[in-house]
Amino acid sequence: MLCIWRSRRGIVLVLGCLTVCASAFADTIVLKNGRRIAALSVTQAGNKISYETPSGTLTLPRSIVDHIERGGVPTVEASAGVARLSLKPPETEPAAADLPPNRSEIEKRVVQGSEVDRNYLADLETEARSGKAVANQNAALAHHAASQFELAHGDMELALADERSALAYAPEQPVFLMNTAYIHLRRSEFTQSLEYLEHARRLVPEDPEVSKLFGWAYYGLNKLDQAVVEWKHAASLRQDAEVEAALKKAERDKLEEAKYKENESVHFMLRYSGAAEPAMARDILRTLERHYETIETELSYSPPDSIGVILYTHQAFADITQAPNWVGALNDGRIRVPVQGLSEVTPELSRVLRHELTHSFIQQKTLGHAPTWIHEGLAQWMEGKRSDAMAQMLERMYAADPQLSVTHYEGEWMKFSPEAAAAAYAWALANVEYLVRSGGMADIDRILDRIAAGESAESALRAVMHCDYADFSHDTVGYLQKTYRN
Repeated sequence: MLCIWRSRRGIVLVLGCLTVCASAFADTIVLKNGRRIAALSVTQAGNKISYETPSGTLTLPRSIVDHIERGGVPTVEASAGVARLSLKPPETEPAAADLPPNRSEIEKRVVQGSEVDRNYLADLETEARSGKAVANQNAALAHHAASQFELAHGDMELALADERSALAYAPEQPVFLMNTAYIHLRRSEFTQSLEYLEHARRLVPEDPEVSKLFGWAYYGLNKLDQAVVEWKHAASLRQDAEVEAALKKAERDKLEEAKYKENESVHFMLRYSGAAEPAMARDILRTLERHYETIETELSYSPPDSIGVILYTHQAFADITQAPNWVGALNDGRIRVPVQGLSEVTPELSRVLRHELTHSFIQQKTLGHAPTWIHEGLAQWMEGKRSDAMAQMLERMYAADPQLSVTHYEGEWMKFSPEAAAAAYAWALANVEYLVRSGGMADIDRILDRIAAGESAESALRAVMHCDYADFSHDTVGYLQKTYRN
């Protein structure tokens, strides 16, 4: 009850604070698709609309603007984190014939207290060297149980290692194959998952879990036709709410993209509406590749598979993503950007692409565990934004209630109002900016690596920065005061 109350209270106070600060945003641009963009000021020159933001001067083609309102509130132009399709572990159990008679005893012995008993696993491995079938079953089941425990606690590395060990002792066990594939999918290693799924299909060709996981692998590889086929087959074998939701999403994408053109580069698979020029598509790929090199260096990480990028008209973007109207681009595993009215990669579009691509890196580097504040703070930092224009507003927000800032570390930002989202974005940027300025990108990397290993964001922050969220908020405000106060 306390968390719910604080969350609601936090949003109300954000709205109150931004009402006071809203006078800084003098104008609002209303696009023909209904999207609203707040600006410090707006000017018109020929077929271009120029507007001032805290990030600098940006431009839009006049053809996509419906009208301009004088006096407005801040909105947000970037995406609200990464929202991938949900994916639960396979529900299939090992066949009874493959289970050792002392199964329950083994599963109880594997986990002692809050950790896996490695000595017990080593003893079972020693017994398995005898070559006896039961001894191999015991070792396989123990490693599988260890993997399940580690997976539940977010340790993907150990979970994958133990599931592979289970396969070493029982290479023809479909459940172990499916679980190994599942962990690879959670790690965004879609190509690697296919090897295990193909093996599992040879053993259990009509298992709905195999088709379900195949669908996720193909969707992650931007192979919509194959993903739809697999999910349809899974749905025909068993009713599954996850499969139904995924199939609906994939079919919506497939229908929209049926007449889209395609292009690709070393790290990207691009699909774009016929409304976009091929030359612009090539320029977007070149821009993305430049950003890829920069982010790869900064985050010390390389995504294992190609990243999908979809270029939409404004209406198609709204219809497909069904995102709030304050969202100007989206990354749900594929980078989705509206580019209607553009004939070249403008500085603003380049900035948006770099922002969204950062989400892909963070998502995959942390195995999907990074909270939204890290996603959005780091994405804004990488695109070049800084906290100078919002520093005083954030100081006032923190002074009004020091606990308010903490509410932005958790929660679903896509449900925020435009005003609350603007405050959350500004606070996330300030947090990451303080982290980078105080410890460099090396500290960011250490935090992301700890999150990938299963630690909570606050625990990772405590280990690297030696502070909790409350102290971190206080230190961030101190940084803002020292850096931006005139």
